[in-house]
Amino acid sequence: MGRLCWCCLLLALPSCGPSSTPPAPDDEPPDALVESVAAPPPAVRDDTAEARTLREDLVREIRRSPPWSGATWDGRVLGALQATPRHLFVPDAPIALAYEDRPQPIGHGQTISQPTVVAIMTNALELRGTERVLEIGTGSGYQAAVLALLSRRVFTIELVAPLGEVARERLEKLGYSNVEVRIGDGYAGWPEQAPFDRILITAAPPEIPRALLDQLAEGGILVAPVGGEDEPQELVRLTKRSGRIAKENLALVRFVPMVPGNAKPNP
Repeated sequence: MGRLCWCCLLLALPSCGPSSTPPAPDDEPPDALVESVAAPPPAVRDDTAEARTLREDLVREIRRSPPWSGATWDGRVLGALQATPRHLFVPDAPIALAYEDRPQPIGHGQTISQPTVVAIMTNALELRGTERVLEIGTGSGYQAAVLALLSRRVFTIELVAPLGEVARERLEKLGYSNVEVRIGDGYAGWPEQAPFDRILITAAPPEIPRALLDQLAEGGILVAPVGGEDEPQELVRLTKRSGRIAKENLALVRFVPMVPGNAKPNP
């Protein structure tokens, strides 16, 4: 994998839905669309006032626009972002920078995604709290931490061993007990734990791996960026119904490529 490539939103695409949601007005209370989620682990409850304010400001900015045309924000997703200490997942960045709505490098040619992209992808999963979720691309562990507050159990795979090991230690230290981290090839999925109600891919494959489609449960949802490193990528949502896959295009995005296990990632 060569040059660094950001995990960010380029353009939201029109939806086939019946209506669209206007941006939240400036005079709307900042928590009007934010719903409470499961209490964060003990290690993150004694957060600083500065961090809490920065998260509130970030969520207020994200919710000004709909996730994509025709869609509405799930208040629980916004609540999870507001409850997740992003600065602890980018420890080398100043706290204010950690809460800017842009990607941040985390080493080994990888990035932690733009918060808006994390919110959009999580929103697209339509989590209700009972799901078993497979994440491909653990990175720093931030996305897994958000998912942990919204689902029953999270299984996350990271190809780059140093990243995965640090993420595992971080998540365990912070008390995210419903997250399990594996170092391995995301293209193969996690067959021993399949099927999964939801699958989230946080790097861009040229096409969705067959193994992951096979591991998606009936009625399940898979969300992923799809496309080559040097071509437009689309954020897609796939739903499995009666063994068939229905596809929706949600947005144009820019993600690091999804590297197969037989390729050598950046050191």
